[in-house]
Amino acid sequence: MKTNNKFRPYLIRLGIVFGLSVLLVVAFNEIVYLFQKSEYDRAPKTIKLVIPEGTADQIESGIDVESIPEELVFVIGDTLEVENLDQVSHQLGPIWVPPNSTGSLVMERANNYAYSCSFQTSRYLGLDVREPTTLRTRLIGLGFAAPTLTALLFLYSLLVFPIDKKTKSDEMKNKPVSSKTI
Repeated sequence: MKTNNKFRPYLIRLGIVFGLSVLLVVAFNEIVYLFQKSEYDRAPKTIKLVIPEGTADQIESGIDVESIPEELVFVIGDTLEVENLDQVSHQLGPIWVPPNSTGSLVMERANNYAYSCSFQTSRYLGLDVREPTTLRTRLIGLGFAAPTLTALLFLYSLLVFPIDKKTKSDEMKNKPVSSKTI
């Protein structure tokens, strides 16, 4: 029972410091997240790329098709849907798209890809697949930061505000006993 009383002030302080640490980490993480949030911190969606009619003729002449970007950015889980309105079949990496049809590619892993591409004059299309910042990744960050901050603040609090090692039972033992004389 004495050992419980001996560690109780430390455990109470540790609990208070842990609560304070969680509040500080949540506040700091959310403020940083709001400043760094981008358009790619979102749920997966379908992104449509349209190959306009006459694209093959333009590419053969060395003219870039303005409506088709040279690079695309996705998040994991996005689906690239390529619609071919041209009279010629086109290819983007593993996607073969015959005239007047569509093909799709699901982005499964974060990476930078350079796919061969028949509807670009450079003959390739860059795809940048990113991992989105989700609630899960933010909670993982909290899980790493809160215990570390707790340990640092707890040790710092012990240095700055040491816990008095005397307990009430120790004070009672050291108190002189008064004697009454009759």
